[in-house]
Amino acid sequence: MWPSDWPSSARAIATAVEAAVAAARSADEPGFRETTADLAELPPDQVTAVLAAIVRELLETAHPDGLTGDDVRAVLEAVVRRSAAWLRRLDAAAVFSALAGALGIDEAQDPDHARTDPQPAAILLIDYLADLTRTPPQESVQRAISEIARAETVEMP
Repeated sequence: MWPSDWPSSARAIATAVEAAVAAARSADEPGFRETTADLAELPPDQVTAVLAAIVRELLETAHPDGLTGDDVRAVLEAVVRRSAAWLRRLDAAAVFSALAGALGIDEAQDPDHARTDPQPAAILLIDYLADLTRTPPQESVQRAISEIARAETVEMP
């Protein structure tokens, strides 16, 4: 289903993201935990780049005139409410961290607070935003990976 010219790591990331979003869509907590654990086994920098690109694109689609603080708050609240209904150990701070990271905001980390993995939270953001924008997640995954590949091949002047 994914382009055959993609490297195997890109295809693995795309497949894992698609499976995790499907588990979130069906509110399948065991499936979500399993698929996000599979995602965590892949190269973290590459996975983070793909997830951030997808979240950014979906935010731009949902808010074509720009994103306000109220928009960010509304997205965070909606994702937490939607996910808390089926995900018992939801970490709202991780949702904020994933959203901030996708927006390029380097949040200060409290040294006494253990850093949580934002990847599962990014999947929850993708699920919500894809639903909100009526964008098939597979299309967002494909565009994100293609854009990352394109950016990596562009020569700097």
